[in-house]
Amino acid sequence: MLRSFSRRAAPSALFILAATQAFAADGIDAADTGFMIICTGLVLMMTLPGLALFYSGMVRKKNVLAVMAQSAAATALVSILWFAAAYSLSFTGEGAYMGGLSRVFLQGIGLETVSPLAKTIPELLFMAYQMTFAVITCALVGGAVADRMKFSAFLLFCTIWLFLVYVPSAHWVWGGGFLGQMGVLDFAGGTVVHINAGVAGLVAAYMLGARQGYGRDNMAPFDLSLAVVGTGLLWVGWFGFNGGSALGAGSRAVFAIVATHLAACAGAAVWTAIEWIQRGKPSVLGMISGAVAGLGTITPASGFVLPWHGLVIGAIAGGVCYWFCTVVKQRLKYDDSLDVFGVHGVGGIMGTLMAGVFATAALSVSPETPQGVAGLLEGNPAQLGIQAVGVIVTTLWCIAGTWVTLKIVDALSGLRTSSDQEREGLDLALHGESLHQ
Repeated sequence: MLRSFSRRAAPSALFILAATQAFAADGIDAADTGFMIICTGLVLMMTLPGLALFYSGMVRKKNVLAVMAQSAAATALVSILWFAAAYSLSFTGEGAYMGGLSRVFLQGIGLETVSPLAKTIPELLFMAYQMTFAVITCALVGGAVADRMKFSAFLLFCTIWLFLVYVPSAHWVWGGGFLGQMGVLDFAGGTVVHINAGVAGLVAAYMLGARQGYGRDNMAPFDLSLAVVGTGLLWVGWFGFNGGSALGAGSRAVFAIVATHLAACAGAAVWTAIEWIQRGKPSVLGMISGAVAGLGTITPASGFVLPWHGLVIGAIAGGVCYWFCTVVKQRLKYDDSLDVFGVHGVGGIMGTLMAGVFATAALSVSPETPQGVAGLLEGNPAQLGIQAVGVIVTTLWCIAGTWVTLKIVDALSGLRTSSDQEREGLDLALHGESLHQ
């Protein structure tokens, strides 16, 4: 999604990897197209089956299928809505706050049509790639309200929230809107994806209330082996998520992929080390949580930094996200079932801020000599301020938009299952199916 940083911000961002990649000339390029087809498949795989397995492995047995249903439904529903109008409103037009209607139902897109935001691949492919980001963002929110949200409410939420929160944010940052124009750096989704998903999850967790028996009953994960497999699919899929945001096959994509992988490794290592020291045993849940924290946090900076910056960002993510998921969560007394805010929301905020710091630091260290921690001290206060504006605007809009969305959904269908349904389990109560059968 490297496309919409402003002319003022572009020289700094491009200088980071200027020796490794030049922008391709206009016209559809076969190599870029092939690469982006693969990346589109990888990001779709992150939701199905990646997120479905990751989430289902961490809930109780009676809710496994219900969580999987959320990922499957988000994929189908959001894809149709993206085709119908969401893509056009996000990535066409020149408005500062909202896109246009020129691509409603993909009208006007032919075999040779390209988007001005991605000039070397077919626009239809650009649309499909962006679609996979919208899909996983909506699906992520479901993890915060697992075990207790109505399926009908989740479908309504995805429909309204996509247009009220995700579409404006995507346009502001990536589609030519005011945040991109002012120079906010977000390579692959720290604001649009992770802050939005995490903050929406936090608001939803507060509005729905805690699960029955939260803090008293045993809510141990059903099968962490599913979650580990899901983590692996997410990890590999993230190469398409971040690498594909270069929108072409080149060195910038490679730098993003390597920084992403190292951040995941560092996040897993630090979370595991802290847990091992504090609790005496390194848990599998901690390892995979740290990896996902590292992946989410590196996302906005991945194409702007050097590989060793990925290690540092991932290590910070492992420590801070662990603290939020274990200490802050208890103090604030919210039941975010699968720690969507603690991992994605906090990671997105940190990563967006660090994109400014580390992108500037990279200017003082050439790719050939990735050393010199002194570079970390040579930050650009102006860019950090711009990044902070991006974080604040995205967070406040998401809080307001999510609250309004949930109020509308509550009035239309109600948000939460009944007490009896929750005790029985959402698999049987909502879907008439069960792993017991």
